[in-house]
Amino acid sequence: MPITKRILWINPVATNIYDQIFKDELESIKDKNTIVDVISFEAPNGPTHLEYNCYEAMMIPNIVNAVMKAEQDGYDAAVIGCFYDPALRAAREVAKKMVVTAPAEASLHIAATLGESISIIVGRKKWIPEMKENVFKYGFGHKLASFQSVELGVHDFQKDHNVTANRILEAAREAITRDHADVIVLGCTLEFGFYKKIQEELGVPVIDASVAPFKYAEFLVELNQRFNWRHSKIMGYQSPPEDEVNECRIFDQEIFIK
Repeated sequence: MPITKRILWINPVATNIYDQIFKDELESIKDKNTIVDVISFEAPNGPTHLEYNCYEAMMIPNIVNAVMKAEQDGYDAAVIGCFYDPALRAAREVAKKMVVTAPAEASLHIAATLGESISIIVGRKKWIPEMKENVFKYGFGHKLASFQSVELGVHDFQKDHNVTANRILEAAREAITRDHADVIVLGCTLEFGFYKKIQEELGVPVIDASVAPFKYAEFLVELNQRFNWRHSKIMGYQSPPEDEVNECRIFDQEIFIK
């Protein structure tokens, strides 16, 4: 019997301008028995991108609360849709049975299976330090060939597709020829829609940072539902004590969901 999967994609920003775009994209790649919803946040004066670590920090309470609410609402998985993977560990702590993933971790797992040497194409050099920390934290430092920057901000990727595609292609080609990469990861969810052209041109796997975590989430849901394989709760992903959470009302704050 086919497994029904309910997956929530969380755009961890204070704008809904990309919600329908992501919804359409994910609907086009999902399994036929998967139900997908997309949300963003209506945080007053909140950031519309997370290019800065301080912006990321501002949105973490909303992300954690959204994950808690998603599990209460019966979702099987949540995807935190930013390549910084904000609040991923915290989200897994508060999720009791639901699985949670994010673009960098999912993309790196897939890329490391498909090749030996990974280059990540990012928008701006500013992003590289935190993303590099995550690469090593996830255990893929030995697979990292390079980061390549195309010097585009988050909101620039979808403005002129020809410009974006050409810059990504140039950066990816340099990663292959100079840095000896054999897998390319697009290091921003807003780089969606370009992987096929780059892949066909260069002949190496090009991992899309929106497709990868969503398909990875579907995979994790199946593992959870069929084999009861989910985030372990005896060490790093251990959930906080219910009595402590209730007594201190730690998560009793308004969540601004669009």
